[in-house]
Formats: sequence, structure tokens, C-alpha cells
Amino acid sequence: MSDNTARMRTIFRTKTSRALDRMEDPREMLDDSYDQQVRMLQQLRQGLAEVATAKKRIELQGQEMGARYQRLADQAQQALDQGQEDLARSALQRRSVLEKQVAALRDQYASLQKQQAQLQENERRLTERIAAFRIEKETIKATYTASQAQVRVNEAVAGLGTQLNSAGASLDRARDKVSQMQARAAATDELLSSGALRDLTAPADEDLEWQLSAGASRADIERQLKAMKDAAAASASDADGPKGPDGWLSIGR
Repeated sequence: MSDNTARMRTIFRTKTSRALDRMEDPREMLDDSYDQQVRMLQQLRQGLAEVATAKKRIELQGQEMGARYQRLADQAQQALDQGQEDLARSALQRRSVLEKQVAALRDQYASLQKQQAQLQENERRLTERIAAFRIEKETIKATYTASQAQVRVNEAVAGLGTQLNSAGASLDRARDKVSQMQARAAATDELLSSGALRDLTAPADEDLEWQLSAGASRADIERQLKAMKDAAAASASDADGPKGPDGWLSIGR
């Protein structure tokens, strides 16, 4: 498996893992749970307001019935004072019926009062629970965010280390290539110098001409060497070379 294939698989796994992390982000789950609890608290408070409203309505109705109850008692007394017993009896009968209605209304009022107290207690507990959950939620979210940042930094450092290792391997391969090319250049220089390596694009029989030229050069060198030996046997003044302003004319003769 090549380095590129391994690197592509690593990148794919990393991106897939990040996509799953976004789908299962605990911060979003905590926020959703918090929102649900807040909605429950709002519904509870709405129910508490409705119970309080119903209780107030019954309380007002009870006050009206209490006023009527007192008024009937006054009317019965007034009728009795006037000697109208039948009228007093009728007022007392209505008062008796109203008394039963007030009793039933009082039971409803007590039930609503008890329900209101229970809802208020639930509202207090839920409010405290949501406040505590919110603090815990923000703490967890901050911890998760910090851990996520640390993971990204560590991944970046690990990725940098992999890139540096890859760059080092590339440098090693480049050095090997340069060494091989230098050795090849030196070898071809030696082959060219020895004549073992021919230039296929050169004119025909160029190698023979090169060998003849090399032989002529060697013959000329041997001639110069013999001349130097002969000059050594001559006088010291002649051994110093041509003299005078025209001495250069004899060089090479």
C-alpha cells in the first residue's frame, strides 16, 4: 500500500469521524434537553395560571353568594318583623338552598387551592432543577469544547510530524538520485575520455580521426622531450631558451 493511499484512508476516516461527532454532538443534545425542560416549566406555569384564574373566579362567585346569603337573612328578619311569616319562610328556604350551593363551591375552591399549592411546589422544584441542569450543561459543554480543541491541536501536530517524515524521506531519495547521477556522469566522462563510449550522432570514422589526432599529439610531445634532452647537453645559456627580441620566432621549430 502506497503512502498516498494510506494518507487518503486516514483523511477519509478523519472526516467520517468528524461528521459522526457533529451528528452526536453532546452540546446539542444538552441544549435540546434543556429546551425541553424549559418548555415543561412554561407549560406548568401556564397550568398554574389557569388554576389560579379558576380559583379567583370561584372566590368572586363565593363572595357574591355570601352577600346574597346575608341579604336573604336580613330579608327574612325584616319580613318576620312585619308579621309576614310566609315571606320570611320563603327567604329562609332560598337561604338554605344557597347554603348548599356555597358548600359545593367551597369544596371546589379548596380543591383548586390544594392543586395550586401542588403546582407551585412542582414549579419551584422544576425551576431549581433546570437552574442546576443549566450550570452542569454549560460546564460539560465548556469541557467538551476544550477537549475538542486539544484533539484538533494534537491531530495537527501528528499531521505535521507525518509531513516532516515524508519530507525527510523525499530528501533521502533526492540525495540518492543526485549521488547516482554524479556517479553516472563521472563514468561517462571516463568512457568518453577513453573512447569506449561513442557518440552515435557523430560523423562516421570520427573515432579513427580522434585516435590519429591523439597519436600525433603524443609524437609531438616525444619530439619536444627529445629537444629538451638535446638542449640539456648544450651550453647553459642555450638551455634558458631563445634570446633576444626575435627569440620567440624559434619557438616550436
